[in-house]
Amino acid sequence: MPYLVVVTLLWAFSFSFIGVYLAGNVDSYFSVLSRVGLASLLFLPWLSWRQPPRLALGIMACGALQLGVMYLFYYQSFLLLSVPEVLIFTVLTPIYVTLIYDLLHRRFNPGYLLTALLAVLGALVIRFNGLNSDYWLGFMVVQGANLSFALGQVGYKVLLERYQPSAAQHKLFGYFYLGALAVALPAWWLLGSALYPSTQLQWGILLWLGLGASGLGYFLWNKGATLVNAGALAIMNNALVPAGLLVNLLLWNREADLVRLSLGGALLLASLALNQVWLKPKTQLTN
Repeated sequence: MPYLVVVTLLWAFSFSFIGVYLAGNVDSYFSVLSRVGLASLLFLPWLSWRQPPRLALGIMACGALQLGVMYLFYYQSFLLLSVPEVLIFTVLTPIYVTLIYDLLHRRFNPGYLLTALLAVLGALVIRFNGLNSDYWLGFMVVQGANLSFALGQVGYKVLLERYQPSAAQHKLFGYFYLGALAVALPAWWLLGSALYPSTQLQWGILLWLGLGASGLGYFLWNKGATLVNAGALAIMNNALVPAGLLVNLLLWNREADLVRLSLGGALLLASLALNQVWLKPKTQLTN
């Protein structure tokens, strides 16, 4: 759980950085490529090449989905929606996480779904207001990002549960970024434009997003995902919503209903407490 909490705080700034400084100002495909490329450079020196092909390809597929495909949807969503709208449309991610995890294990656990639904309710309470005319298209784009994000993190968790590799996770995670790079590079080559960063601030944000939010963040998030049950993982996916809104409110003076923020946050904490007490993880992976 500590890994997921740390990354939630780290990622809370990403929504506003992208929505305020990059969306519409820097080509989204170049933004994706730069983030994935920097993250790859961070972990490739540690990569252990002597791994079972199925494990290596599986981790690459997780990276292609969770980072590559997800980012392609994610950055496009900021061209259609405001930062708060993108945030609220991410509240369905916990449902995808729990249902995909149960599907892969050929079972249905109503307890996981209950805690995820409670977390979704909390996020909806926090921010449910008027939406612009593009919201249906924006909604579908964000759901594409949510589904890709859920598939990648659950797939990674299940892979490590099944293979239980002896190598430490930081020696495997380079495969994750290589998979993402296999999506980001051709997407930029075929669809990208010449709208590159024009200020030091934009370059600095891309550098931070690549090395911090993507490089360190996705490693810690996926490592944390292997140490908790699917219910806790689903809940922490929705903790990003109030965290992102709080950062957006404090730093960019966005209007927010503090009463709703408090009520929704209380529901999120309740769902987390329910998961920790009722659905404690029975097995954990190390490294």
